[in-house]
Amino acid sequence: MPIRISFFPVVRRGLARAVLAAALCMPGFALAQVVVVANGSPITEFDIQQRTKLIATSTHKTPTRQEVINELIDDRLKIAKAKSYGFEVSKQQVDNAFESMAKRQGISVQQFTQFLERAGIAPSAVKARIKAELTWNELVRGRYSASLQVGDADIARALRDRNADAHTVDYVYTLYPVTVVVPAGSPPAVIEAKRREAENLRSRFTTCKEGLALARALRDVAVREPITRASGDLPQQTRDVLGNLELGHLTAPEVTSQGLQMFALCDKKQISGESPLRQQVREEIYNRRFEAESKRFLEELRKSAMIEYKTR
Repeated sequence: MPIRISFFPVVRRGLARAVLAAALCMPGFALAQVVVVANGSPITEFDIQQRTKLIATSTHKTPTRQEVINELIDDRLKIAKAKSYGFEVSKQQVDNAFESMAKRQGISVQQFTQFLERAGIAPSAVKARIKAELTWNELVRGRYSASLQVGDADIARALRDRNADAHTVDYVYTLYPVTVVVPAGSPPAVIEAKRREAENLRSRFTTCKEGLALARALRDVAVREPITRASGDLPQQTRDVLGNLELGHLTAPEVTSQGLQMFALCDKKQISGESPLRQQVREEIYNRRFEAESKRFLEELRKSAMIEYKTR
């Protein structure tokens, strides 16, 4: 009986090699390649490309490949550390934050998703970034809650450093813009005459009820809708002017593109609770401390991390 030598196993192995070689050349396979493993969590070529596009779109600057890899490694370390404490951000929290991002742009979630996809960014890549940030914020706040607290003494010290009174009382002002209209290109004589009209109105303006009625009855005088401003949101010079102005009177006229503008101070209410200035200072101190603790904590994680590069 003749001996038969089957070539099928050889052909099968050759075919397998050919299929594998073809797969390696396919874009999908290349994107799925693991580039780095951070504490057991893989980072693929797809992850790197997506984060690169996300950073470039949001900052209008193209990061280096290593900068992107470092950021992705940090995200993996943050999430892994949180899990070791039994903490994990929920999908609902991530979705809510994603929706908030869309709202800040004045668009719907669907429109935001379409915008990302047109830029070649998968919504999942954005949500992965959101999850890492939410996780880290909660982790740092929980771990360093005591050192992040901002006391009254801290605020008073910061206010003294910027030559601000720690006991300044803040107000909310209701102001009516009153403008004596001056035509564009008017000669100095006309401008001076208009200034005298403004000063005359100002001298007769002693209450908002009567003063505003008087201003509205005058020719070339415009009274606009009232505006409200907190003293903490105003420049120091404006705060000083309003602080020294009697209720129901006008500020001195100032030259604008429309003419000579004044403001009628028609209401002044003291702000209860913490003033806007103190709130601002408190947030600034908290943010500085948070950044310092966050940086220190992340450096600790990096030192103890197991980072393995698969490809370069």
